[in-house]
Amino acid sequence: MSRVGMPLRVLTISFIAASILTLGSLAAAQDGKADTSGQPPAVTTTDQSTPADQAAPVASPTPGSQASPTPGTDPLKRPLTDKQRRDNAKSLKQELGKTYKKWLDEDVRWIISDEERAAFKQLSNDEERDQFIEAFWQRRDPTPDTVENEFKEEHYRRIAYANEHYAAGIPGWKSDRGRMYIMYGPADEIESHPSGGTYDRPPEEGGGTTSTYPFEDWRYRYLEGIGQEVIIEFVDSCMCGDYHMTMDRSEKDALLNVPGAGLTMYEQMGMADKASRFNTGGLERLGAGPFNQNLQSKQFDRLEQFAKLQAPPPVKFKDLEEVVRSKMIVNLMPFDVLADFVKVTGDTVLVPVTISVKNRDITFVNKDGVQRGTVNIFGRVTTLTGKIAQTFEDTVQVDVPAELLPKVTENSSVYWKALPLRPGRYRFDVVVKDVNGDRKGTWSKGVQVPEFSEDRLAVSSLILADQMEPVAAKNVGTGSFVIGTTKVRPRVPPSDGKPAVFKRNQKLNFWMQVYNLGVDDKTHKPSATVEYDVTNAATNKQVVHTVESTDQMGNVGDQMTLEKSLSAANLEPGVYRIQIKVNDNVSKQTVDPSATFAVE
Repeated sequence: MSRVGMPLRVLTISFIAASILTLGSLAAAQDGKADTSGQPPAVTTTDQSTPADQAAPVASPTPGSQASPTPGTDPLKRPLTDKQRRDNAKSLKQELGKTYKKWLDEDVRWIISDEERAAFKQLSNDEERDQFIEAFWQRRDPTPDTVENEFKEEHYRRIAYANEHYAAGIPGWKSDRGRMYIMYGPADEIESHPSGGTYDRPPEEGGGTTSTYPFEDWRYRYLEGIGQEVIIEFVDSCMCGDYHMTMDRSEKDALLNVPGAGLTMYEQMGMADKASRFNTGGLERLGAGPFNQNLQSKQFDRLEQFAKLQAPPPVKFKDLEEVVRSKMIVNLMPFDVLADFVKVTGDTVLVPVTISVKNRDITFVNKDGVQRGTVNIFGRVTTLTGKIAQTFEDTVQVDVPAELLPKVTENSSVYWKALPLRPGRYRFDVVVKDVNGDRKGTWSKGVQVPEFSEDRLAVSSLILADQMEPVAAKNVGTGSFVIGTTKVRPRVPPSDGKPAVFKRNQKLNFWMQVYNLGVDDKTHKPSATVEYDVTNAATNKQVVHTVESTDQMGNVGDQMTLEKSLSAANLEPGVYRIQIKVNDNVSKQTVDPSATFAVE
């Protein structure tokens, strides 16, 4: 048998076998015995690693069955080999690795701290990296109680803006202007010289006239951790649109290295030589002038500002934040805390937190004839899962003339912070530090923020205030102790459970809001009565009883604010209970919150 005939015979047998398979399939279809279940026929695959010179065995079809259509199988439905799975997993890992590297080196390059960067690089798997990224944005979210993360959204908006406006051979986010915009937002004022040209120097730069490269001066009124009146200068010395940040204000001078050109005021008058700009050394080469004799002493300030501009803002009170974490206090400082609740929207509640510190517990030091006490306050609000919902930190400073200090020590200093939170249970942690006395105190408590549903009559906290007054229209809703159109300074009760105390020479002020009043279908107005009852807690005797209706209150909608004042001089020393009962005549609902106070 020749070698040429063998392949032909094999080919002929294969052709006959294929024909038999085709005829068997047609016969099965014609006699109605094909599977009508709608399920695809089983597909038999051959291992792709089988050598090409080995013939795979061919199974003979049984009568009435369908052969596996191997040649026509959808490639996407074929099972993957182990080698393909390994290759795909490797490609996916490389792609994910690029994603995390891009996030670290591009997305958050300018706002991530060195500690966070080092911690991220030490993570061992993608799950930990995803958790880190989520926590990274949560720490910077100004309103963690909402779905939106305003900081994250603003950050990526700034990146998009920088890429659109500050690109110059490199992406806008990489440029110096893009970096400052991403880190600190738009400047309060920009002095732009896009074409350079003639420039009259200000006196602090030496005066005189010169010609400059294109440059911009960005002015920020205040930057956290850097200071006030921060001016950043960018110079395009290559005339290519690539503005770079500079500490040397003379760098924009296009005539700096031209002898006899672009002279300062003193150089024009012969009182200074232009060559001295390069001989004296220092950070800037502005030249001598009447208002810049102390340039050398100020260069350290410019170096410090330049260094601070490179770093993300630090936490102000690291020591107080650490106290919240460790809960270890050696020298306790007493203070009292009060949390109230005011409806803002259907799912947002304003929680005014009032912190009261007795002046006698504050250490005062004499400074220029004035006794000054300083208290640092740090607060943190966390959810039941440990997620940080809000943080606040501030300094309370009390200045008292030395002769009035003995009298002032009988009073208290009050700090107020309003926190928007969603309804739910939270943990409040507050740390107070007496700066001069080096004492710290802590306060921790679980707080249930109520839900003001729209289908039932509800009220805010009943606030007992020692000060209540309307605010100017421009200050509505802003400033300490301001709720809506009224300044309400709560009287904080002591932490031992006793009621808030008022002196007989003070006024008792009651503030409360009522929500979801029913509206009459005919008059389109609410109809409700409000009863005020003040009762002596010892004798249970009613000393004040007043009733008013919404008809007497003018324009009232489904929400109304109750503000009442009472002179403590009309009450004998003792403990009293104020109860405000609201009867809604439309919805037939009633609420009657109460509070206790003492008169001395």
